[in-house]
Amino acid sequence: MTSEASTEASKLAHLAEGQHTDPFAWLGPHRHGDRWVVRACLPGARKVIVECQDGSEWATARERPPGIFVAEGTHPPGHYVLRVQWPGHMQRCRDAYAFPTLLDDATLQAFHQGQLIHPEQVLGAHVMSIEGVDGVRFAVWAPNAKRVSVVGDFNGWDGRRHVMRLRHQAGVWEIFVPGVETGARYKYELLDRRGHLLPLKADPYAQQMERPPASASVVADPSRIKWHDTHWMARRQQSQGPAAPISIYEVHAPSWQHAVGRDTDWNALADTLVPYVQELGFTHIELLPVSEHPFGGSWGYQPLGMYAPTSRLGSPAAFARFVDTCHVAGIGVIVDWVGAHFPDDAHGLVRFDGTALYEHADPREGFHHDWHTLIYNYGRREVAQYLIGSALTWLERFHVDGLRIDAVASMLYRDYSRDDGQWVPNHLGGRENFEAIGLLRELNRRVNEHYPGALVIAEESTAWAGVTAPAEHGGLGFSHKWNMGWMHDTLHYMQRDPIHRRFHHHDMTFGMTYAHSERFILPLSHDEVVHGKGSLLQRMPGDRWQRFANLRAYYGFMWGHPGKKLLFMGGELAAWNEWNHDDTLDWRLRDDPMHEGVRQLVADLNRVLVNEPALHEADDAAEAFQWIVADDHLQSVYAFVRHGKDGAPPVLVVSNFTPEPRMDYRLGVPEAGRWRELCNTDSAFYGGSNLGNGGIVHTGPQPLHGHGQSLALLLPPLSTLILRAEDA
Repeated sequence: MTSEASTEASKLAHLAEGQHTDPFAWLGPHRHGDRWVVRACLPGARKVIVECQDGSEWATARERPPGIFVAEGTHPPGHYVLRVQWPGHMQRCRDAYAFPTLLDDATLQAFHQGQLIHPEQVLGAHVMSIEGVDGVRFAVWAPNAKRVSVVGDFNGWDGRRHVMRLRHQAGVWEIFVPGVETGARYKYELLDRRGHLLPLKADPYAQQMERPPASASVVADPSRIKWHDTHWMARRQQSQGPAAPISIYEVHAPSWQHAVGRDTDWNALADTLVPYVQELGFTHIELLPVSEHPFGGSWGYQPLGMYAPTSRLGSPAAFARFVDTCHVAGIGVIVDWVGAHFPDDAHGLVRFDGTALYEHADPREGFHHDWHTLIYNYGRREVAQYLIGSALTWLERFHVDGLRIDAVASMLYRDYSRDDGQWVPNHLGGRENFEAIGLLRELNRRVNEHYPGALVIAEESTAWAGVTAPAEHGGLGFSHKWNMGWMHDTLHYMQRDPIHRRFHHHDMTFGMTYAHSERFILPLSHDEVVHGKGSLLQRMPGDRWQRFANLRAYYGFMWGHPGKKLLFMGGELAAWNEWNHDDTLDWRLRDDPMHEGVRQLVADLNRVLVNEPALHEADDAAEAFQWIVADDHLQSVYAFVRHGKDGAPPVLVVSNFTPEPRMDYRLGVPEAGRWRELCNTDSAFYGGSNLGNGGIVHTGPQPLHGHGQSLALLLPPLSTLILRAEDA
């Protein structure tokens, strides 16, 4: 055997074993002296014939070594077809190795530099036609792999069949597989740099995935969604601005309601959830993460399909239709997005190409002790691009109106939930994670540039300064921040027996010392009704009537307080039990007048919020808030005035957090004349004792609290009153 023949035999043997790193150098059509040769790797095939485009036979292939078929001819084969006889059936297909490189050098360079706005349009699986042939282009980033193959139903999940081409300048592997169609399942098979076979990997850029516990990626339908939300999108920037009323209904979609006779999916939720939220007057729905995730018990907070809506609830198109239905109904959609960490499931990102590619190699930087998850390497350009691209995809592809970024504090601090010796300082010796800070600023910059008016909300639990300040002023650039301090302080106060509240009066006032330092959302979220904390109603003290009265008064105080509002599903029903993600809300509670009364109160509070400019348009302006009574700890009474812009009438909010009614409680107010009672949480309509002020109260000339006139009010027990000044 000649040296050349020996080399060829060795290369073909490596191809047959799936060990060759450059299959395009040998497979497909190649000129060999004055002859042409076509080689195909088809393990298990009985016979292979190469046909010309007109259907005539070009050559019959010989199998050498087993699994490698070689055909030779005197003229070029042209756009040939492989006729493959498999055991039990015959297949005619185009050869994946007959197609040229797919991604141009400029695109690959942009990917390598982290400059692609939508990397998912380059990476992943894309249905397309090349040279008139329909198929799917696959591309995956795995710079340290020795070999990468795409496997799926279309090739018997055999990693020898479609070994991909490495584009060295970007570490991207690519291949076009003719004949693959929408809906095909696939994964990537990789050999690490030492030639060890890794567990099959799902596509990080997959736009659709199998329903868990299955974990294959799915070739997504490229058809464009027909949207009906032009009017909504045109006015979104104004309707979501700082001056807009925003009241958010937080939802775990799989457990909101189990429809009778049908699965809970996006279509069912469009039919039931949307009109329900519309009836309650919430301006937005916020969905717990809907990115695909392997473990349902994580509620979506440990995602692996960062570009794929969970298949538990239907197709990506069905999710888009749900968003469209919300918009037509005048409801915005916010999705929780998790860029803080990812789980270590073998089919996911962990050591994707045999190295710590998406995560840090050092567990002091790359492992979350609280959640046993892995931390993204934010300083790697390709990883930052992957994350930002995912976030922007939800805004672009699905028209969502905002992102709530989970666990921001864990991203900002290198020592988050770590003891000494368990973390690595930054290059200045500090605890700040400069790479994560840079990623968040860049994300917010791109959202502002490309999707003006979209919300980007930080769940940030520390006192980090400037979360909602512009990046050019040293901030992070978020539109809003969850006010976790307000939530903790006020819930701790409300859980106390009213007789002890006088000693903790500052819990309800302290939030105003920093209320205008950021643009805040007041969250009563899912985290407050799980893990043994009890439901909100369970956490209220007293007998049954007092529990409901406390909760109603708390809601009234919250809706009157500066800051946008968020309430987790079931809060409007005064759910008695903790939330269980495997169950559904207890909708039977609506048959109980006390529970239904709370629901009606939430609906009315939302309408008051929207209708009264003083309650929403100057949330972030300190001069628009004025304490009237902040120090009556003996009676546990709070009173404040909210002011709007451009002459909007002021609104007075008064809360009595004891079970004792307060007769003739006098309050100084900024305007003389008539004040209308807009909401009384003690109304019999909501299940209260029906004490109140008859709807209208007039001021008297007695100066008080720095004002020249005052109101004498009856403060019902455990209640909040909301009143608006009117012309005399």
